[in-house]
Amino acid sequence: MASRRCLNALSRQFSTVFHSNSQSLQPLKSLSHFRTLCPQRLIPNFSPQLSHSHNFSSPYKRPNEPKFVSNKEDEDEEGEKNGETSEDEEGKCGSESSSVIKRAYSVEEKIKEAAEIGYKVVGPLQHSDRVFKPYEPVFAVVQIGSHQFKVSNGDCIYTERLKHCEVNDKLILNKVLLLGANNQTIVGRSIVPDAAVHAVVEEHALDAKVIIFKKKRRKNYRRTKGHRQELTRLRITDIQGIEKPEKPSDRKTEKALSKVDKVAVAA
Repeated sequence: MASRRCLNALSRQFSTVFHSNSQSLQPLKSLSHFRTLCPQRLIPNFSPQLSHSHNFSSPYKRPNEPKFVSNKEDEDEEGEKNGETSEDEEGKCGSESSSVIKRAYSVEEKIKEAAEIGYKVVGPLQHSDRVFKPYEPVFAVVQIGSHQFKVSNGDCIYTERLKHCEVNDKLILNKVLLLGANNQTIVGRSIVPDAAVHAVVEEHALDAKVIIFKKKRRKNYRRTKGHRQELTRLRITDIQGIEKPEKPSDRKTEKALSKVDKVAVAA
């Protein structure tokens, strides 16, 4: 359509030049007819191509149009690329899953790691073992990991989850910082030598849930998370490394015995 409009405009312009010629007044039937009417000097290098696709040069360039894949070869190449990327992703996922798998520790590594934390696993508790004793007036300050606890015989403490130990296992807490009793106190530098606190693992449990809420004002940012800390409950059974004082006799029993003696003497 655009080419026909151009031809009509040119015919109108040149009709005034060739008004004397009767042929010039006739409408143009084709491009060859136009060339016969017009001299070549007036239209140099004018050779428009009539086709269904109209390609006109303009000073403005069109933006880069999106390219659509129509050939099967291009599709195959893209499929190969996607396959390579998927294989790489699968390899990464496999490496991540392998990293999640628990590491197998040797016996020496378990003993070394437990010693760094501050305990030693003796073995499982047997039915014949009589580890629970009555209260004794002795206390100790023990370090387990990065926490310190003041304990005495029969106390129950909660620590962070201890590795390489199960329920009903007997433990020896090696990092004893201080020992005390009624008649003496022993302070370590930084650990008291030849001192130990015996304990039994009673339970592996989870602490109460803690809510972590983060917010940035005017940024539409809110995050809420929950966390439950893993804990281990220990029962203290014995404290060693200090002289234990004798149990003082009850005053009531002493008074009762003195009354009985007085009654016997009076009789």
